[in-house]
Amino acid sequence: MSLTLATVNPGEPEIFASLQGEGPSAGRPCTFVRLSRCNLSCTWCDTAYTWRFEGDNRPHRDDLAFERKANQVVLDEADVAARIMALGQDRLVITGGEPLLQGAALARMVALLEGHRVEIETNGTVAPHPALDPLVAQYNVSPKLKHSGNPTEIALIPERLAAWAADPRATFKFVIADPADLDEVLALQAAHAIPSERVMLMPEGTSSTFIRDRSRWLAPLALAHGMRLSDRLHIHLYGDTRGT
Repeated sequence: MSLTLATVNPGEPEIFASLQGEGPSAGRPCTFVRLSRCNLSCTWCDTAYTWRFEGDNRPHRDDLAFERKANQVVLDEADVAARIMALGQDRLVITGGEPLLQGAALARMVALLEGHRVEIETNGTVAPHPALDPLVAQYNVSPKLKHSGNPTEIALIPERLAAWAADPRATFKFVIADPADLDEVLALQAAHAIPSERVMLMPEGTSSTFIRDRSRWLAPLALAHGMRLSDRLHIHLYGDTRGT
């Protein structure tokens, strides 16, 4: 059985050790596994190489199309687990793409690991596989707002948002590009009874300049509403690069 991963270079899977750059675990040493494929298509996505392959006409601001063979690799689940163990960290971040699209294979892979706290980054539209869910310590749920370019009916599924709100392992991380985006966050929070302490606001941007500029007006909004502010530490440290 196998998993479909993104690549750092052609044929080289994106499995690496680094510091978590955003969300509730920011600054912690982790192993990262980036899976390929996504059911959404955010116009500002900074990992479009996981889904916008040649022939995919879904809009993206860079309008780039990636060759599937060079940007996607299939590995045996045991091989993925062995690579994770070899990196020697005790925390694993599974990201994408949308990782929960491969829930059954992930469950089999994670079951092979020893001594890892597992967190999964998800867009919140896919339910965790029942075999995977008990193995996960933390969900970083990032529902996509209107500025992502995704139709609301597929990006913001009420029953899924309600389920995440009821799961204490889930933190909601909203990407904010404009102060007006907060109105949408507040409406979703009210509709699904999401506690403010489990809401993080993160500036959209793939450069330190953009992130810092947006953080200046986003920080007082987070403070006013009792929400947390997320930086993008990896961008400041490494730039917008793969495997970091």
